[in-house]
Amino acid sequence: MWCTVRQLGQIEYREAFELQKALLQEKLKSRIADTLLLLEHPPTITVGKLGKLENVLVSPAKLAGAGVSLIFTDRGGDVTYHGPGQIVGYPILDLRERNRDAHQYVHNLEEALIRTLADYGIKSERDRSHAGVWVNDEEIAALGLSIRQWITMHGFALNVNTDLNHFSLINPCGFTSKTATSMARLLGRELPVDEVTERLLAHFAEVFEVELKFTDDSVDESYYERKTATLV
Repeated sequence: MWCTVRQLGQIEYREAFELQKALLQEKLKSRIADTLLLLEHPPTITVGKLGKLENVLVSPAKLAGAGVSLIFTDRGGDVTYHGPGQIVGYPILDLRERNRDAHQYVHNLEEALIRTLADYGIKSERDRSHAGVWVNDEEIAALGLSIRQWITMHGFALNVNTDLNHFSLINPCGFTSKTATSMARLLGRELPVDEVTERLLAHFAEVFEVELKFTDDSVDESYYERKTATLV
């Protein structure tokens, strides 16, 4: 089974959302393969369909003054932050070809992230009551999903070199007693995001049992073959 990978660089949240919706319609009509969008957002706080505005701890005016966008969206979950230094992944996958199992889908996304972190010596785990990946009760990767007619949208955000100060603007995922962390904070150094992306792509392919193809707005196909050879 094939999965197309599009690495889009930094892109505004609304633009990425419109792209997801267009791809979903194409996928419903079986016109495209499964697709994984990898990207980065400028500083943005999003409120999911179950989110509470009180979990945004400062006014919209103060957010605007700090250069942070506030957007209401239709993904699951509460409030989260996106920004530079974060790997954001939006899989457009057909769960009709994966036993229509949403729980397994969430488990697989978490597994790909957990394996990626393990490559860097970071031991992470799931929280049975909340989708995402955690290190010592701090969230390092958030999940917020939408599934329409068994086609997935939205996805995950892995904190690599993310500015954690921005998480003080919110109660991440609605938690008042938990906070966020990043790979850079845990390791005491910034990491090459491209390198982490390579590992994440390799584990995504393993967990979801797909072969990756790259589009013209991404890297060439040899990128995956070359970089994953070290995993063998």
